[in-house]
Amino acid sequence: QVQLVESGGGLVQAGGSLRLSCAASGLTFSSTVMGWFRQAPGKEREFVARISGYGTFTFHAESVKGRFTISRDNAKNTVYLQMNSLKPEDTAVYYCAARPGASLANSSYEGAYNYWGQGTQVTVSS
Repeated sequence: QVQLVESGGGLVQAGGSLRLSCAASGLTFSSTVMGWFRQAPGKEREFVARISGYGTFTFHAESVKGRFTISRDNAKNTVYLQMNSLKPEDTAVYYCAARPGASLANSSYEGAYNYWGQGTQVTVSS
């Protein structure tokens, strides 16, 4: 079965950096669109970034553009989220998600993804 396992979360001061990883198994990774979403306490889950199967096309939410970068290593079946210049409002549980196939249509919506990880907590202190 498909498994997505996130890691790399933690507590960091504002202005700091973290790199999240999501290791995938049970799917053809290079043929899968991968996304990152986050959910802050009391808020709905929101889109952060997504990347196409071979990493050619990426898209980031406006709120993180210029600070966060999504990337992938298909040899390791892993997608990453490099987070720089972190702000307290970035505090959330971060989830990776997988969408088998090449289509990028609606890929900023959580309903477009078939599989989800368990999430990793990121806390940014002021």
